Amino acid sequence: MRRFVEGEDRSQSTLFPERLDEYVGEDNPVRVVDVFVDELDLGGLGFERVSPLATGRPSYHPSVLLKLYIYGYLNRVQSSRRLEREAGRNVEVMWLTCRLAPDHKTIANFRKDNGPAIRKVCAQFVGLCRQLDLFAEASVAIDGSKFKAVNTRDKNFTRAKVKRRLAQIEESVDRYLHQLDSSDRQEPSLARETKTDRLKDKIAKLKEEMHRLEKLEARMLATPDQQISLTDPDARSMATSGRGSGMVGYNVQSAVDIKHHLIVAHEVTNVGTDRAQLSSIAKKTKAALKTDKLYVVADRGYFSSLEILACDKANITVTLPKPVTSGIKAKGRFGKQDFIYIDEDDVYLCPAGERLVYRFTNEEKGLTLHRYWTTACQGCAIKDQCTTDKQRRITRWEHEYILEDVQQRLDEHPEKMRQRRETVEHPFGTIKCWMGYTHFQMKTLKRVGTEMALHVLAYNLKRVINIIGIRPLIAAMSAA
Repeated sequence: MRRFVEGEDRSQSTLFPERLDEYVGEDNPVRVVDVFVDELDLGGLGFERVSPLATGRPSYHPSVLLKLYIYGYLNRVQSSRRLEREAGRNVEVMWLTCRLAPDHKTIANFRKDNGPAIRKVCAQFVGLCRQLDLFAEASVAIDGSKFKAVNTRDKNFTRAKVKRRLAQIEESVDRYLHQLDSSDRQEPSLARETKTDRLKDKIAKLKEEMHRLEKLEARMLATPDQQISLTDPDARSMATSGRGSGMVGYNVQSAVDIKHHLIVAHEVTNVGTDRAQLSSIAKKTKAALKTDKLYVVADRGYFSSLEILACDKANITVTLPKPVTSGIKAKGRFGKQDFIYIDEDDVYLCPAGERLVYRFTNEEKGLTLHRYWTTACQGCAIKDQCTTDKQRRITRWEHEYILEDVQQRLDEHPEKMRQRRETVEHPFGTIKCWMGYTHFQMKTLKRVGTEMALHVLAYNLKRVINIIGIRPLIAAMSAA
């Protein structure tokens, strides 16, 4: 006779292990969290209440709450209320906290009040990875990704949004006024009176909304970037890769190790573009690795002459493609790349073999530019393929040789772009999956930075466990 797998009788007496430690195996990742936090100098990192107060109700030691948060972010439990529930029902959490069960307010306040210290803990683990020689090659991929904030698009206002919304309201008011005029020409009746009252009520509400938007517009125009968010004041409207899409959130920059895909450095910004971020995150990465030379690969969104120059001065070698912003190639004419620069003579050689000589230097948008042209263009047989002006002029930045070196590295190693994509986009996808593809739990740039540090710490911790194993990692932590 066929039967199903049957469970035990709930009323049956069972002999459970006598010690809580027997519930947690030696290869359980929770033991890594326990040892890691116990080895930290929490007072030196800046955590509050490391020493108990002389008066008042006893507080929880910060190590208990830090362990709870690291465990939560490792297991996709970021909410303080959910962590409170886990502390009362999860055997691993009971073991980790020695059966302490802080309330959700205590848990939330710990994350809110110890932001700088938590960010230092994340950096401390990166330092441990460096000691374990997991960053053998000083080579990273840099990229940025947009993360949602606790702020809907309806509660974010830009000049374009306010203008569009005011126009919609004015259109609605005009339509309702036209309906009122039509109603006035009808015979008096209960239906007419009801409709008139309803239209007047709608117009009054729209005028209130218009007055509110005008106040918001005045606040918005007073801000540096002419944008305000009502729920999270630091969140900003940002374009995303999808055409016509966008979100209100933060732009998270990260530098990921080429070999083991560990996040070496990260930074949370509320600037929607990556163009001015390269040197900042690259220098932060170089400092974290404690190396004299760093190799960086990034995408075309980071291309900025001044940022690349700043990296070169800091002994950071950058490889990234230059965006094509000119439509001259699409029109079938020669681009700047078709002109050869001869360094010894300081001239450009055009496709027709003519020499474009140096004429003068000027400054434009903070860049010192050299101008080159020739007077032989008028009689050139291929002038139509080059320019419609009298002369084809070439502009050269005073540090153009740095950009030429960048292009040469890309031409010699085109596989770097594929390597960049395979390296840096994986951690972002993993973290967003752990977050449930939703928004940050916290508000403001400072606190979102704390939350992101916990995500990065959890990601790196899990990566290192997968790379070297739990027991070797615990041994390394104890010996460090």
